[in-house]
Amino acid sequence: MLGKVNFGSLYSAAVNQAQQNQQAQQNQQKQDLIRRNYNEIYSHEMAHKAAGGPLAGNIVIERNDEGIPVSGHVAIKMPSIDPENPQKAIDDANIVIMAALAPSDPSDQDYKVAAQARTIKSQAQGMLHGDKGKKLNIMA
Repeated sequence: MLGKVNFGSLYSAAVNQAQQNQQAQQNQQKQDLIRRNYNEIYSHEMAHKAAGGPLAGNIVIERNDEGIPVSGHVAIKMPSIDPENPQKAIDDANIVIMAALAPSDPSDQDYKVAAQARTIKSQAQGMLHGDKGKKLNIMA
C-alpha cells in the first residue's frame, strides 16, 4: 500500500527552513557588524582616553536604533589660562593635543580639538613670554 505524500506541506517545510536559515545568517551578520563597529570605535576612543589621562572622561559609544555602534566620544577638559600659572595651561594643552591625535585615524572633530588646544597653548605661551619680557624690561 502506498502512503500519501502531501507535497504542499513538504514545500512549506522547506520554505520555512530556508527562511529560518536566512534569518539566522542575517542575525549573525548583524552580530558581526556590531562586534566589528564596537571594537573599532572602542579602540579609537580608548586611544583618546589613555593619552588624555586625568583630563579625559569616560568612553561613550553611540548606537543607532538597531543597536549598531555608529560613533563614540571621550570628553576632555580643555585647559583654561591662569595668568598666575600659564605653564599649567601649556602643559595641559600639550596633553589635549596628544589625546586628540592619539588614534591612528583622527576624525575631523579630533583635529578641531587639537587646533583649539594649540590656540590655548599659543595664548598661554604669549602670556608666559610676555611676563618674562616685562620683567626683563623692568630690570633694564
